[in-house]
Amino acid sequence: METVGNLGLWVGFSAIVAIMLAIDLLVVGGGKEHRVSFKEASIWSLIWISLSLAFAGGLWWHLDSNVGREIANTKALEFITGYLIEKALAVDNVFIWMMLFSFFAIPAELQKRVLLYGVLGAILMRTVMIFAGAWLITQFHWILYVFGTFLLVTGVKMYWFADEKPDLENNRLIRWIRRHMNITTEFHGQQFFVIKNGLRYATPLFLALVLVEISDLIFAVDSIPAIFAITTDPFIVLTSNIFAILGLRAMYFLLAGVADRFSLLKYGLAIVLMFIGVKMLLIDLYKIPVGFSLAVIAVIIGASVWASLHKEAREKQA
Repeated sequence: METVGNLGLWVGFSAIVAIMLAIDLLVVGGGKEHRVSFKEASIWSLIWISLSLAFAGGLWWHLDSNVGREIANTKALEFITGYLIEKALAVDNVFIWMMLFSFFAIPAELQKRVLLYGVLGAILMRTVMIFAGAWLITQFHWILYVFGTFLLVTGVKMYWFADEKPDLENNRLIRWIRRHMNITTEFHGQQFFVIKNGLRYATPLFLALVLVEISDLIFAVDSIPAIFAITTDPFIVLTSNIFAILGLRAMYFLLAGVADRFSLLKYGLAIVLMFIGVKMLLIDLYKIPVGFSLAVIAVIIGASVWASLHKEAREKQA
């Protein structure tokens, strides 16, 4: 696999992720009961975005010094584009989390714990999926067309069913878990399991965690091929993906109170998927420049946000 990621870059990236996770766990108190305020979520969102941009700048500086300006510009732009794609598509995942927490009536002070383990699981899961995807692409170039077709079809389906809400009450997975596991009806603080009458019971918190992990797996199937449409360099794909994931919890608590204001955003995300699918299908006929892709994605997302806010303002005036 061709990649700019040498040993030093991989070690540096791993160290940054480990340090930030340690700060979250040991300093910020990621494992304690805690209601995240809008102010705290805003500060941490700014920290994660700034750290991601700083990493892009550091990557550019390293490559510019060692392999040349052209490669540095290309790889830094690929990272930023991949990061933006992952951040944008993750918004839909955040909406699903909101529905899950509402369905299970997860208290606000316990949601952070569920998402902490959800993010850790997502990092491990996506690392495996990205390296597997990169290997498949190097062995079978035609799989890019499979990814492209999948993204195009997924985008069309997302656009068509944007307003439909998942029926969690009749969800087959939830019903299967409830049939095969002892599950309490009440919460027991932050515990995922408790012992009652000599039997181990899962709490609703554990059930929510399982569905959070599964929802991320489902969305990873969309977002990872989307980034491979921008670059097949596993270092760029993984780093842009992980940096976006690390900021997901903060983004969730930032959007939790205002999600209803972005009613048209799902349509924009669907169009982004369709655009990326077409880009991947055209890869051997015409390679759409990364800079142009970044601009198109930013315009689509920006336009859908503006349209959502404009729609809300008109509804309030009516």
